[in-house]
Amino acid sequence: MTPRITFLGAAQTVTGSRHLLEVEGKRILVDAGLFQGPRSLREKNWQPFPIDPAEIDAIVITHAHTDHIGYLPRLVRLGYRGPIYATPGTIGISRISLPDGGRIQEEDARYANKHRTSRHLPAEPLYTEGDAYACLKQFVPVRYGAMHPLPGGARFQYLPAGHILGSAFAEIYFPNGERILMSGDLGRYNTPIITDPTPVDHAEYLVLESTYGDRLHGDEVAADRLAEILTEAYHNSRVVIVPSFAIGRTQELLYIISGLQRDNRIPRIPIFVDSPMATTATQLYDRTVEDHDVDMRHLESVNGKSPLQPEHLEFVRDANASKALNRRPGPMVIISGSGMITGGRVVHHLKQRLGDPKTLLLFTGYQGQGTMGRDLLEGATEVTIHGQPIEVRAQIERLTSLSAHADYGEILRWLGNFKTPPRRTFLVHGEPDAQESLRSKIVAEFGWEVIIPHEGDTAEL
Repeated sequence: MTPRITFLGAAQTVTGSRHLLEVEGKRILVDAGLFQGPRSLREKNWQPFPIDPAEIDAIVITHAHTDHIGYLPRLVRLGYRGPIYATPGTIGISRISLPDGGRIQEEDARYANKHRTSRHLPAEPLYTEGDAYACLKQFVPVRYGAMHPLPGGARFQYLPAGHILGSAFAEIYFPNGERILMSGDLGRYNTPIITDPTPVDHAEYLVLESTYGDRLHGDEVAADRLAEILTEAYHNSRVVIVPSFAIGRTQELLYIISGLQRDNRIPRIPIFVDSPMATTATQLYDRTVEDHDVDMRHLESVNGKSPLQPEHLEFVRDANASKALNRRPGPMVIISGSGMITGGRVVHHLKQRLGDPKTLLLFTGYQGQGTMGRDLLEGATEVTIHGQPIEVRAQIERLTSLSAHADYGEILRWLGNFKTPPRRTFLVHGEPDAQESLRSKIVAEFGWEVIIPHEGDTAEL
């Protein structure tokens, strides 16, 4: 029986990564992410899964971002009972983020029901905190480089992807010895804390992300720009609000700020990480040393303290302490989720402070189509938060060089390691313009066959 792949998500969009492999009658799902962004995408999370979850034989997870793992509790709730394979780092993050996601969904549903801000009454969470804890019992750790069996006679190993802690390429071998490399999200070179993406020189088939397939991150030095912003904020008593992904981006920001302090390039401005998930994730980053790069290990040994713990840093777990930040004057920095302002505590901070011209809203990552983050970045003068119109008078700034996703130059650099071309390369996890741009670049540079699948498309391998 010829193996085949069906693209159930992240097809011509950047979220909802779900790819179904069928090998000798067995079904292996690679990633189980949430669709995020505009309502038309989010509503897909509520639609029936294309196959009965009870008929999936195994799940392989590439990394722990919500658009790759956020649907797992829902799948388990709907009947999936098999193993969920992931690296130890990914499991550690999942233990933090999945229950937190369930709590947030329950809180949002309660808020919507109390204030009647939802079209659906009663509003319900997609999954609960209890569903998340049930899902976590099915995780099975697989370390980098350890070959592990899969149903249907397949087997696989993880290779470091350099994206976030625990992120990996899944190199899956079919019974005939051929392989498909599932990239998950491709990380960048020379980024703090974690190792670079692993070079790969051969795979018969490649599934490749394309988030930044039409863009370069530019020559901006993030530390220099951040030093300017924080110094100005300190001297002018401004409040800097940073919508930040709790996993990866928050830790990178703390690493950079810590370095700026060591070099005496910034004043000691108070910093608040207002996210229980980011707080616990930072602790996990500190202790998951197998993912640390040489620089991270050196700083830990030389300084005797974590590079993720700058001076005047306070982690905020308690909701009342979070609310109290809105009564505190600047200068200060509030790093809070979610990264695209699709929910979480940052929404409440912006509700209180977007109308104040002394507020500086600093974006540090990708903002998906249909998100409040994208609207603000593109110059919206008013946004709606909890059903209320909020005038935008805050200053908007953006760091362009902190993305955890490779840009097209870095993608092409990584592809250059292949000694023989894949028979077919499938581009996923990108918006249509970015995908078409990357497809053209790969064809021009390497002459490969590149396919951009639609959702629901199936290809024999």
